[in-house]
Amino acid sequence: MGKEEIEESSRTVGSLKRCTTGGSGGSTRWVDGSEVDTESPTWSLFGDEEIRQGYRSVRRRLVKKPKRVDSFDVEAMEISVAHATHHKKEASLLSTFALAFQTLGVVYGDMGTSPLYVFSDVFSKVPITSEVDVLGALSIVLYTIALLPLMKYVFIVLKANDNGEGGTFALYSLICRYANINLLPNRQPADEHISSFKLKLPTPELERSLNIKEVLERKSSLKTLVLLFVLMGTSMIIGDGILTPAISVMSAVSGLHGRIPGFGTNALVITSIIILGALFSIQRYGSSKVGFTFAPALGLWFFSLGSIGVYNLLKHDVTVLRALNPAYIYLFFKKNSINGWSALGGCVLCITGAEAMFADLGHFSVKSIQIAFTSVVFPCLFLAYFGQAAYLMKYPNSSGRIFYDSVPGGLFWPVFGIATVAAIIASQAMISASFSCVKQAMALGCFPRLKIIHTSKRHIGQIYIPVINWFLMLMCMLVVAAFKSTTDIANAYGIAEVGVMLVSTTLVTVVMLLIWQINLFLALLFPLIFGTIELIYMSAVLSKILEGGWLPLVFASWFLCVMYIWNYGSVLKYQSEVKQKISMDFMHELGSSLGTVRVPGIGLLYNELVQGIPSIFAQFLLDLPAIHSVIVFVCIKYVPVPVVPREERFLFRRVGPKDYHMFRCVARYGYKDVRKEDHHAFEQLLVDSLEKFLRKEALDLALESNLNQPDLDSISVKSRDESEIQDGDGMEELKIPLMRDQRLEITGASTSEASLALPASVMSIDEDPSLEYELSALREATESGFTYLLGHGDVRAKKQSWFIKKLSINYFYAFMRKNCRGGAATMHVPHMNIIQVGMTYMV
Repeated sequence: MGKEEIEESSRTVGSLKRCTTGGSGGSTRWVDGSEVDTESPTWSLFGDEEIRQGYRSVRRRLVKKPKRVDSFDVEAMEISVAHATHHKKEASLLSTFALAFQTLGVVYGDMGTSPLYVFSDVFSKVPITSEVDVLGALSIVLYTIALLPLMKYVFIVLKANDNGEGGTFALYSLICRYANINLLPNRQPADEHISSFKLKLPTPELERSLNIKEVLERKSSLKTLVLLFVLMGTSMIIGDGILTPAISVMSAVSGLHGRIPGFGTNALVITSIIILGALFSIQRYGSSKVGFTFAPALGLWFFSLGSIGVYNLLKHDVTVLRALNPAYIYLFFKKNSINGWSALGGCVLCITGAEAMFADLGHFSVKSIQIAFTSVVFPCLFLAYFGQAAYLMKYPNSSGRIFYDSVPGGLFWPVFGIATVAAIIASQAMISASFSCVKQAMALGCFPRLKIIHTSKRHIGQIYIPVINWFLMLMCMLVVAAFKSTTDIANAYGIAEVGVMLVSTTLVTVVMLLIWQINLFLALLFPLIFGTIELIYMSAVLSKILEGGWLPLVFASWFLCVMYIWNYGSVLKYQSEVKQKISMDFMHELGSSLGTVRVPGIGLLYNELVQGIPSIFAQFLLDLPAIHSVIVFVCIKYVPVPVVPREERFLFRRVGPKDYHMFRCVARYGYKDVRKEDHHAFEQLLVDSLEKFLRKEALDLALESNLNQPDLDSISVKSRDESEIQDGDGMEELKIPLMRDQRLEITGASTSEASLALPASVMSIDEDPSLEYELSALREATESGFTYLLGHGDVRAKKQSWFIKKLSINYFYAFMRKNCRGGAATMHVPHMNIIQVGMTYMV
């Protein structure tokens, strides 16, 4: 059978997926051991007339019922639940408002603290000489908030979520599902059957979408470009995690200038560093410990912003409402020209943290974030800026401390306390976002393995990464000590914020063209409008490179190099493993003893290959005096979905003939999944799954052999005993029977009916000698214990490689592999049960 026929068979095969524990009312046990209630069977075995006639009639027919969802794939037996969905239920109105209130403390802290420093930074570049300066700057700020956070994020970008997850990597995973642009070539057809994969292409604009998909998949340069864009956006977000705590805390503490005698710059720096040290020191306890205080504190903060704004607006100059006329933007640039363009670097600070609306989407819902912004954040920010502008119209010399000067005298200390708490909360949000970005990058193979601590049993998104935490703290303290003022930090902050927005605009445009398939004019209108605004802001903030703008570029470049070199080295290592994998012909020559002694026990050989036998296995055969009676090649693979349901996690496949007792298990995880299994539980789950797999395989073989008779009604069945079918690379045999669409599905409801007509050979599967022998061998191996076979690979560049490649692989990548967490630590493997061998990969 040719490769094309095998691929065609892989799309059409079907098989039995459940085993019932009793009669028609029994529960159904899936391959991972979990139990669910069964509904009506997807397939019915016999028609009513044949059931009445019983086994006297050899004519049988398969009656198809709606939508078969389970199948024996060419790669493996899928484990899936037909009705398993992980979409969030439609929330009630009350719970949506509750979520909207909680978003104030997590999502909008950064944007809510921007009135502390926006106008002070703007008017440090443009001195106030007339009302045009105030009204023009106010108009720019108002329309920036209306266009970017409101129009772009609230109404457009939030819809580009990945099953409820947001952020740069969520957009990348979404694109990777529709176009196979992941540089790591480990995608399997079975991955598309995960319930959260959700691949569906609507008909409008389909041809254009397929053309874009083909171009992206064909050109490796475009794959690399998209990855670099994603890594750049992630680097900018981590840079935000450094700059946000620095500027927020310093802006809040700067209110003590003039209030406490002798409180100068040095006191400001020392106080800010102390607060930052305390902030980062409590990260290990998790944000859930103080989570309930976040939303009320920020709610009070937004109420204070709005109230003070209304007070100043009514008391000082209500005519600043004229700034709603965009003509003042033109007058502002006409009057100030180059200085006005430079002042845009301060205006853009009014939307700092807007990216958090999308990045933190996984913890909330689209409606809750939309409601909170439109009903609370947007009006309160408008009132705050209106009030500050009204105050400046009367007191133009107060621009340096505009926020605290505009606060009524008797409310200074309460507002100062609330502002400090709000600044800390805003910092907490970006620190948590940095942790999440690093975890997602690790899951997609773009960051070295680090220790991750899950601080909450209820919320999987609340994590703590010690190395990143202390790195951020050190960098924050250095930034505060070096710059000593919020103005220079603001110059750096703007570049990081606008850079993230440009990346989001580009990726969402790709989503519009590839996935949404909307009208081409509307799709291009999105980057034309918002991309143009962001490029104008980027040109303004880049002009401040020598005045602090270099800082985020250095941070982003450093993180970009780390992530890209790690991904580059990992891809080369995987490609080397694929080229060096062991052929099945060689395994056949070794025989069932594998050229050594087989001793009782189960050997779990961890590797990255989703098919084929890894070359490290040959090293184990050479170095060890004996090998285990049962070998399971375990591949832990991350797929581009947020979460893989547990019942759909494992794919099993037999490797080689039955008497070899070798299997492959592919464990699939999403980039939001938590891998925190106890190794005893994992071992038991794997054995139970393997036993179910063997029974299903035997049952399928028995059914196939009994149905494959000349007088049946056009049932096309190919037996594994008739011919050996190789996989796509010709290296490995499939010992699972391939069947066409006429596959039988036995369920609890049909068990009693099927027993009327099935022959004895099918009914007594447990009496199959080969199955009983294999099950007894599996139990004996389980009792002897598990051993984890891990390969310690040293990756080196070939001698003829370019100097840059040698430098990247032999030094940078090797240094990261040596100092990051090893496989045993990452997989929670007990050290007593580990056997490691070394191997060098020349790439």
